[in-house]
Amino acid sequence: MTNRMKTLFMALFVLMLLPGIAWAGETPAIDTGDTTFIIICSALVMIMTPGLALFYGGMVRKKNVLSTIMLSFIVLCVVSVIWVLYGYTLAFGTDNNSVIGGLDYLWLQGVGQEPNGGTIPHFIFMAFQMMFALITVAIITGSIAERMSFKAFLPFIIIWVSVVYSPLCHWVWGGGWLMQLGALDFAGGTVVHISSGVAGLVAALVIGKRKGYGSEPMVPHNLPMTILGATLLWFGWFGFNAGSALAANGLAASAFAVTHIAAAAGGLSWVLAEWIHHGKPTVLGCVSGAVAGLVAITPAAGFVAPMPAVIIGLVVGPLCYFAVAVVKTKLGYDDALDAFGIHGVGGTWGAIATGLFASKSVNEAGADGLFYGNAAQLSTQVIGVAATVVFAALATFLILKVISIFTSLRVSEDDEVMGLDSSVHGETAYAYTDTFGGSLTREIKTMALQRSKENNLTVSHQSSALD
Repeated sequence: MTNRMKTLFMALFVLMLLPGIAWAGETPAIDTGDTTFIIICSALVMIMTPGLALFYGGMVRKKNVLSTIMLSFIVLCVVSVIWVLYGYTLAFGTDNNSVIGGLDYLWLQGVGQEPNGGTIPHFIFMAFQMMFALITVAIITGSIAERMSFKAFLPFIIIWVSVVYSPLCHWVWGGGWLMQLGALDFAGGTVVHISSGVAGLVAALVIGKRKGYGSEPMVPHNLPMTILGATLLWFGWFGFNAGSALAANGLAASAFAVTHIAAAAGGLSWVLAEWIHHGKPTVLGCVSGAVAGLVAITPAAGFVAPMPAVIIGLVVGPLCYFAVAVVKTKLGYDDALDAFGIHGVGGTWGAIATGLFASKSVNEAGADGLFYGNAAQLSTQVIGVAATVVFAALATFLILKVISIFTSLRVSEDDEVMGLDSSVHGETAYAYTDTFGGSLTREIKTMALQRSKENNLTVSHQSSALD
């Protein structure tokens, strides 16, 4: 062997030992930091759905708290299975027609531990996106709480996530026509909030008002539960928005910061608007405003700087308060827990605000908005909003009408009066039906009667002993 050949073999051997060299044809390397970050963010987004269950559960009457929480928890179960079977591939499969994804990932075939063009395993990207599907469907339940039949709700969520959420997700994030048009939606203003808010409004109109709506008090039965739910939502939203950077980088840090800023501004501005209009600053108003701020910043989180985030939050508070306290009252529709008033209205403002305040100085992969010299971006955002509203509204209406052919969309009047906890699920949330001075449940009454008999027997024994 010549010296030249020895040198060549030695060079090849050394190159093979060098770490981190990407040879031609190799899959992208997994970054452990990015992977850890997205795993944590996925868990944070997951906790948002139980958080929403508590947020909604505290706002209904106590006879319906378990049924309201159940709606979100059954979404966790059903939508997760649908996503694995075919939902993910319809959203993120190969784009063949700009409308719906191909069947590349049917039953998660081809989805494994290797990256899919990024630095995280394909499995965790799929799981992260699954959590978005869960919270989207769960938001709808706020509009139909306290009267939709569970038998109708189950087929509704199966069909809705299949024919509304998955295609819309593909339009915006999977390579579909809105993505090709240049519409910006960093973490779900159109895909999640506008679609669910509009669907909730349509469902509320089709199913009808709750019995006694407008004539009987329907005040929240447990505001501390609602506050706990809002806190979990705020906490989980950091995973929702920061995680949408899909890497532990500066963009994720920026999205994290503006998320908190907008939520705080939204809570403040709602309280001020309510204080001026209603005369009292309420805790429910404060947490509702914070959620509205989170909704509004969602599409813009990866495209705007802190000061625009303040403006987005300050505007959304009074805007959503007006929708909830004035518009709903004037028009008379029963959006029970204001899914449309907060998510539909707040998401619409957030998507439009993205067209105003987006800046490539924040995200080079995005675009400049109107205030940075690009008026066309605002037009694109409006198209995205309009398409989402029309598609979600029409599809939801048709889904409900088809289901109504086979089963009633709402519970019977007697079941509604009794409360869905006991009439549908055979359960009660609390041992005591009322607080001080109220009646006791049958079990407590029985225990009290038994103890009274025992006390009387003891007194009798004591009297006999004295005699």
